[in-house]
Amino acid sequence: MGTTTAWTNWARTERAWPVRVERPDSVGAVQRLVRAAAGAGLPIKAVGAGHSFTGIAVAPGVLLELDALSGLVRVDRERGRVTLRAGTRLHDIPRLLEPFGLAMPNLGDIDRQSVAGAISTGTHGTGIAFGGIATQVVGVTMVTADGELLTSDAEQESGLLPALALALGALGILVEVTLQCVPAFVLHAVERPESLDELLPTLLDRAAAVDHFEFYWFPHTATALTKTNHRLPGDAPTRPLRPVAKWVDDTLLANGVYRVLCNTGAVAPAIVPRVNRLADRLVGDREFTDRSTRVFTSSRTVRFVEMEYAVPLEHLPTAFARIRALIEERGWRISFPIEVRVAAADELWLSTASGRATGYVAVHRFFREDPGEYFRAVEAIMIELGGRPHWGKLHGRDASSLRGAYPRFDEFVRLRDRLDPGRLFGNRYLARVLGE
Repeated sequence: MGTTTAWTNWARTERAWPVRVERPDSVGAVQRLVRAAAGAGLPIKAVGAGHSFTGIAVAPGVLLELDALSGLVRVDRERGRVTLRAGTRLHDIPRLLEPFGLAMPNLGDIDRQSVAGAISTGTHGTGIAFGGIATQVVGVTMVTADGELLTSDAEQESGLLPALALALGALGILVEVTLQCVPAFVLHAVERPESLDELLPTLLDRAAAVDHFEFYWFPHTATALTKTNHRLPGDAPTRPLRPVAKWVDDTLLANGVYRVLCNTGAVAPAIVPRVNRLADRLVGDREFTDRSTRVFTSSRTVRFVEMEYAVPLEHLPTAFARIRALIEERGWRISFPIEVRVAAADELWLSTASGRATGYVAVHRFFREDPGEYFRAVEAIMIELGGRPHWGKLHGRDASSLRGAYPRFDEFVRLRDRLDPGRLFGNRYLARVLGE
């Protein structure tokens, strides 16, 4: 048993003082801890890497750190499926899959999260034919409020899987996750600056024409920093970035120098446009080919806060254009870029892409700056366009607002009432977005 030392998330937007911190190393230990918490009348929650900006993982009672509950459980070579313990970090999965010639079909650009945390919050990458990480889930095992195990896969409780695969931590403690993998593959990456005004009219066509497409835009500049990835067979020749060049681009410039620029802009907002134009020029124009995980993910050490909204794909150009105009009209000085991505529709009950092809717009602010006015104004635009907020990123929505955004919202709430009527796995965030 740990102490009551304060827990904080990566962005420092949430803080908690749990009554107890526990570090179970087995499924049985999680079951015992859930039963003990229920007996003591204490809420209990698992926390992953703390990369959610919201309070979704805040544990006011018993906090479970699942780092010891990690690694491979089993591999189904024939079907390309792997079962992982819930605390396994995404950045460890490529090493675990490599001996079997497998890879995850898609990833986001950060891989510090636990697999359970990533799927529970709706973490996603980009690609018009690819869903979020939770769409790769073909089976889960969780500990329910009575301390029993609930397994959902194709053979048992299959009807619950679309709810359990992305459940916000509201239905139980995930202990095992089974992923549908694909044969290991290579990505040919092209990263280059392009004219923003030339890109926007063709945005949806660009996204539809390639496997993976996204772009970043630094406000107060005229350039879109595009990233295009084409999938190649696993035995395709690779031409990775040279170590020195990669360090210069990704560590020295993208993190080290950029941190200095952001700190400067926070102290003197008037110079932000010039800072952004400089940051724009620092981003490399590069082309390389490497294993998928080395292309999808990157290191992000500059601390920031983020809000991301999912809109119907056809509204993506409008959403971006309105945010761009908003920044100009308000005269704000925004140092952090806006990120634009896409994803396929899925059938998960609480997925931001549930039932519709989706475009994502993420807005950020340096952690030393107040995001409130900016984020609220962007959120108003997104709501008008039918937007759904990322569960792990800042937003102001509550259950009454979200109910109409998700066709199966009430069905999920009824399942929660059945599996956790006493709200053993609840906290203030879940009470806000799902109801008491």
